[in-house]
Amino acid sequence: MADKIAIYPGSFDPLTNGHIDIIERALDIFDKVIIAVLHNPSKKALFTMEERVKMIKQSFNCNNGVTVDSFGGLLVDYAKMKKAVAIIRGMRAISDFESEFQMALMNRKLNKEVQSVFLMTGLRWIFTSSSIIKEAVQFGGDISDMVPEPVKIKLMEKYPKIKE
Repeated sequence: MADKIAIYPGSFDPLTNGHIDIIERALDIFDKVIIAVLHNPSKKALFTMEERVKMIKQSFNCNNGVTVDSFGGLLVDYAKMKKAVAIIRGMRAISDFESEFQMALMNRKLNKEVQSVFLMTGLRWIFTSSSIIKEAVQFGGDISDMVPEPVKIKLMEKYPKIKE
């Protein structure tokens, strides 16, 4: 029997513990999760594609159920190429629902064989986003418990603490 593969797409600029929570719970449902870092030229990323992929790989160093990759183009085409049965999407609040619902409907229209699976972020991470973390660290905030260690190290390189 073939492994049930899910794709977890995103910009992951950077990966947060909220993302990790979603991935770990997705691994309870699927045999493998491909973390697919999206190349989106319309978004200004803090980290390069290579940096994001490397940080994610370092964060999941010992987990054989997780693969890290990057892609551009249509997600459903990528999912078909990877033989994935599902696309995982994390949701923090009701405000995430509308855009996620629209994307899920479009993906369903383009490829009926790939399901969209929505996982609610754990309550501990509901306020967390890559944007908020970047803003906090930029002004010297402690983000130690919000990101994995490899991400924290890279963030500290990008934003050395502001000296008083």
